[in-house]
Amino acid sequence: MNYLLGDLQGCCDALHRLLADIDFSPSRDRLYALGDLVNRGPASVETLETLAGLGASATCLLGNHDLHLLAVAAGVRPPHRSDTLGPLLASARREHWLHWLRHQRLALFEHGWLMVHAGLPPQWDAAQTLAEASRIEAQLQGPDLPALLQHMYGNEPVRWSDTLQGHERTRCAINALTRLRFCTPEGDMDFKAKDGVDQAPPGTLPWFDIPTRRSADVRIAFGHWSTLDLLNRPNLLGLDTGCVWGGALTAARIDGEAREIIQVRCAAAQQPGRD
Repeated sequence: MNYLLGDLQGCCDALHRLLADIDFSPSRDRLYALGDLVNRGPASVETLETLAGLGASATCLLGNHDLHLLAVAAGVRPPHRSDTLGPLLASARREHWLHWLRHQRLALFEHGWLMVHAGLPPQWDAAQTLAEASRIEAQLQGPDLPALLQHMYGNEPVRWSDTLQGHERTRCAINALTRLRFCTPEGDMDFKAKDGVDQAPPGTLPWFDIPTRRSADVRIAFGHWSTLDLLNRPNLLGLDTGCVWGGALTAARIDGEAREIIQVRCAAAQQPGRD
């Protein structure tokens, strides 16, 4: 069985209960975690231990909170007041976990699904999504990591162009893959709005509702958008259902055309202020 998993954010107890509910077997099943593995929840270290312990049966994407951890660990960004990364940063295995995170993915296409943490600009098709993600993954794993972390923050440029180069190209791609919710039909990305689709800023739509997006012909699974709650359309799965905010941890079994949603409820770990 193949399972897609929404944002964990350090909610290890919910992860254990969900794996038990689906009777997950590393020898038989595959798990795809859609990013934001750590932070805000109570047990980031234990969450990484559980995921890594599944070996090749678990594939993880990186979300904005995971990249934030790498930046804080490198001294590029200060911790946020709502962060719960202290135990991980103080862990004796800190460097092991940072290395492990650097070798996770930013996009993946398997079992007929394109998987990302947040979204795609309308100019990207599946092939370009994977190409841009692969380029950034190589930087995360190589000697260019300090420069990538130093320059990846900021909202500009707001619109993707194939003419972008260097740090601007990388920043724009990272923002789309790990932060995008709303954009204009032309692809101008808005990073301020974090509410549901009924609160779209003027002139914008959810990225997946842009009628001209080049990825409309591929099935896409994503997380990141807890105020969206569960989105379950034939070609779309939005699986961040706010576990760390007292919602649910959600998984979707995908096998051919079959689909099943599995959820476990979570205890509230944070107050509103989602990102």
